[in-house]
Amino acid sequence: MAKARVSACVMTFNNEDLIRDCMENVKWADEVIVVDSYSTDKTVDICRKYTDRVYQRKWPGFQDQSNYIASLAKYEWILFTDADEIITPELYEEIQSHLNNNSNSWDGFYFPRRTHYLGEWINHGEWYPAYDLLLYKKDKGTWVKEPHATLELNGKAKYLKNDCLHYTYRNLSHQLETIDNYTDMSAVEMDKEGVGFLTFQLIFRPLFRFIKGYFFKRGFLDGVPGLVAATTTSFYVFMKYAKLWELRIKNKTHIDTNKHER
Repeated sequence: MAKARVSACVMTFNNEDLIRDCMENVKWADEVIVVDSYSTDKTVDICRKYTDRVYQRKWPGFQDQSNYIASLAKYEWILFTDADEIITPELYEEIQSHLNNNSNSWDGFYFPRRTHYLGEWINHGEWYPAYDLLLYKKDKGTWVKEPHATLELNGKAKYLKNDCLHYTYRNLSHQLETIDNYTDMSAVEMDKEGVGFLTFQLIFRPLFRFIKGYFFKRGFLDGVPGLVAATTTSFYVFMKYAKLWELRIKNKTHIDTNKHER
């Protein structure tokens, strides 16, 4: 049986503090491709020490950028990773075992992601295990949706056991900035899809997410970081519905203004 060949695809933007560890842990791949969104730090210089396949492209959104980097891959299997994610040695061994022994049995593999947050590893709640479909056959997958691009797989996928490590937000200010940006995009997508808005959703969806993550999924076992994770997840849900309401009000005001001017 021919060895399964892997293209590692890494998307970056101003990740000089993390990118070296990411690149070190994917250099086993048959090729490493980097698409950078015009970083202003040393990210690109560091990447070029590991691969000559470094491209710069203006950020068009997660879906478009993800499909673009996948289109550059030469090989059958795509390993998709962000600059803040680390493929552990244990996960690498598990990947190799499946690709070399069962590569025709599956079309994709889900990785459990373990997140480092506020100085601790999150081991419970909605954040762990946060499975992501990050290894797949190129001709079987397409990235869809915004703001969190999701891989739509035309085939069978298996859940792996070993963790992919995720070094997420630098601090709470960085997280709040990210929530602000993502909820803007979420509100726009929800509006396009015609998602209905009810005050009930604004009140109870965030509350349910907190109860689910903190109590049902035992986020409380992660101490203060677990409490903050559950609270900020709830806040994210609240803000995307609040921004959907705000967007609908703006659109209605714009329509009413145009009618009045006529």
